[in-house]
Amino acid sequence: MFHLPHSSMSGRLLVAGLLGAWLALGAGAARADLWAFIDAQGVTHFSAEPLDERYTLFFRGQRFDTERDAAGALAADTDVNNPGVALAARARVQAYFDILPAYKSVRPHLRRAAERTGLDYALLKAVIATESGFDAQAVSPKGAIGLMQLMPATAERFGVAATGARSLAQQLHDPAVNVPAGARYLRHLMDLYDGRLDLALAAYNAGEGAVLRAGQKIPPFKETQNYVKTVLALYRQLQPLVPGDLALAEPSSRIRMTLPAGRQRQSFDEKQ
Repeated sequence: MFHLPHSSMSGRLLVAGLLGAWLALGAGAARADLWAFIDAQGVTHFSAEPLDERYTLFFRGQRFDTERDAAGALAADTDVNNPGVALAARARVQAYFDILPAYKSVRPHLRRAAERTGLDYALLKAVIATESGFDAQAVSPKGAIGLMQLMPATAERFGVAATGARSLAQQLHDPAVNVPAGARYLRHLMDLYDGRLDLALAAYNAGEGAVLRAGQKIPPFKETQNYVKTVLALYRQLQPLVPGDLALAEPSSRIRMTLPAGRQRQSFDEKQ
């Protein structure tokens, strides 16, 4: 039996929804792996696959069969022979984020945005980790800005405007502005796609028009498919641990990630 983050019906619906999102990404056996590298500024970049030689394995997900129905075991979250391994992995992923100064500084903004939009706190955390690695100054080659990598036109749609003191770009570099606006946009997408998290994430990455042109499916863009997988994998690992989980967790061998010299060292161990 797999471990549910909560024993409530909402927890079961979350697991079913996550599995459904993985089902939509393709059939057959796969792994919910996460790869990452830390750049010279100390920002962690995540991906569901190694995009280049800088990426190393951050988390090895268990193999799962996407042909199982939602009532079956979610093998990406568990090892049926040793469930303590999955719990230990989740504990270490969460501990890794908890020591990141950039994450700790924006937690209040995430909490308020989650409360106001009804989005899961862990989902916002996973989106920001994937979008910007919690770098509030991030700017993409296409011009997306800040923690949730909002395009200026999208930000304006969801209530962000220049002020007498700050330009629109300066506004978007402020976590107190960026996170609520990004959360409102993601909430809009979740409502637009009737709670389909996979489609909401695909539209967040590629645009609503791209999802429409793909026939209300995840567009056939490698970047977008990788993005959806990455956010879902992080979201799964960031589900809150409940009392007693750590007592069941088992030690494991290592995958290590370390910040560059001159910054606080951070390492991460994971069983392979």
